[in-house]
Amino acid sequence: MPYQPNDLLSRHFQESGHDLINKVEEQLNLVSPNSPNIPIYRDMILTVLRMAQEDHNRWNAKITLQALRELEQAFRTLERFRGRRKVTVFGSARTPVEHPLYAMARQLGSELAGSDMMVITGAGGGIMAAAHEGAGRDHSLGFNITLPFEQHANPTVDGTGNLLPFHFFFTRKLFFVKEADALVLCPGGFGTLDEALEVLTLIQTGKSPLVPVVLLDAPGGTFWQGALDFIRQQLEENRYILPTDLKLVRLVYNTEEAVQEINQFYGNFHSSRWLKREFVIRMNHKLSDQALDHLQEAFADLCLSDRFHQHIYSGEEHDEAQFSHLVRLAFAFNGRNHGRLRELVDYINLPENWAHSKPQTAQRSHESSKVT
Repeated sequence: MPYQPNDLLSRHFQESGHDLINKVEEQLNLVSPNSPNIPIYRDMILTVLRMAQEDHNRWNAKITLQALRELEQAFRTLERFRGRRKVTVFGSARTPVEHPLYAMARQLGSELAGSDMMVITGAGGGIMAAAHEGAGRDHSLGFNITLPFEQHANPTVDGTGNLLPFHFFFTRKLFFVKEADALVLCPGGFGTLDEALEVLTLIQTGKSPLVPVVLLDAPGGTFWQGALDFIRQQLEENRYILPTDLKLVRLVYNTEEAVQEINQFYGNFHSSRWLKREFVIRMNHKLSDQALDHLQEAFADLCLSDRFHQHIYSGEEHDEAQFSHLVRLAFAFNGRNHGRLRELVDYINLPENWAHSKPQTAQRSHESSKVT
């Protein structure tokens, strides 16, 4: 959604008699005179100045500084990889080299790199090391966490510009999801389960964009099937989640299916965003008239009002005009049933539902898909 200036923050300094707002904007215009983000940076600096004015707690100030430094360093480092599709792979750091899952994770990394996707992991051993081994250095990104035990960067990313160190788990977890065009989860411990449930919560609530979430297990494995059985029996049957929420994940038993699931998701779907009160799905291919008519009835439950509208770019997304070549499917999304939204994406990805036209070839930019 469009940025809304913090009027309360500005009013606070105006009423306190400090002439800070103009001074802050003056300095910002010196370092970045043509930036459209000046109001955002202004409010960012004013927020820090209000903390300094109140000066309640040194520990709070140190946490804020460390988090801000980590965010800025990560933003700067990852700018080099902007526009490249990325897949975050989770799994246990304790998976031994001789375990079948280690070989599967290595094969997964190789196949993702073969599809020109980068592999993001926590940069440790086990599943993380295997996925990076398979992907190779040029297709690997490591988000390392500083711990007193276990977590040392694996050889693929250690000592390279593809490794980002993090002090806080929460900033590291932010980038695991923010940078991901898809997520693959292999069996693991508390950390893996934590990431799985957090990712599903973020997508289910619309706080993170809809992306493929793949649960990968060895043939005959029961790790993820057991977890899904528990979720169905305890969460779904007790109505703690919607029956369609489990549509957000796919369980597979080989790496080929995992990669195919990700590639199919982007067969027509390009990205999505909120535009005022409308939800907009950008597509590489226009839907046929017949498919659009069927969609009106089959997915009417997703609309708060009116109908689905398919149209070309008309300048409404002035901040993302680089996607002007893409077709739009817009509707008043209820913002609640993201499992059904995933079913809608599956529908528009079916080639038989596309109009006969020259396919678009532009690469998806991850940042464009953010639902904020």
